[in-house]
Amino acid sequence: MNCDFTAALDHVLGHEAGFQDDPRDEGNKLPDGRRGCTNLGVTQAVWETYVGHKVSTADMKALTPTKVAPLYKHKYWDIVNGDDLPSGVDYIVFDFAINSGAGRAIKVLQTVVGVLPDGSIGPKTLLAVSAMNSKILIQEYSLAKEAFYRSLRSFSIYGKGWLARTSAVDATAKTLIG
Repeated sequence: MNCDFTAALDHVLGHEAGFQDDPRDEGNKLPDGRRGCTNLGVTQAVWETYVGHKVSTADMKALTPTKVAPLYKHKYWDIVNGDDLPSGVDYIVFDFAINSGAGRAIKVLQTVVGVLPDGSIGPKTLLAVSAMNSKILIQEYSLAKEAFYRSLRSFSIYGKGWLARTSAVDATAKTLIG
């Protein structure tokens, strides 16, 4: 029924351009005031929470797809119930969860399929997802992602990249429909 976590992760990592430490990126600001960085789409704050201790820039630069895969599976794929979503839909929701948080990604999905957006995928959400044409769902989900990105104050800095990724993920997701 689904695209498969490994395939979805490969698609995601194709968009995550490796190491960056742009100080304008809100994801690079650590809760304790340190300046952080991001590698393979994983922010330093997320990685530190996942491993349970502070890490250095060198540690972040040393991340590999193999090292980050369990984090992506646990923190994003499993939370959005990727294994229970139709092919294509699983990928687009997973990708957005990485960029905006699993709760927001789920609420957008729920809004698109017309159920109460509570941020948790249960039987009602899954039923509504399965009742909707996947191609239309993906298209409407992409439009909702675009609207979200346009609402962010950092859109002027990162918007072009976010919209390009949204378009590319939309196109790939539609090819995955089974």
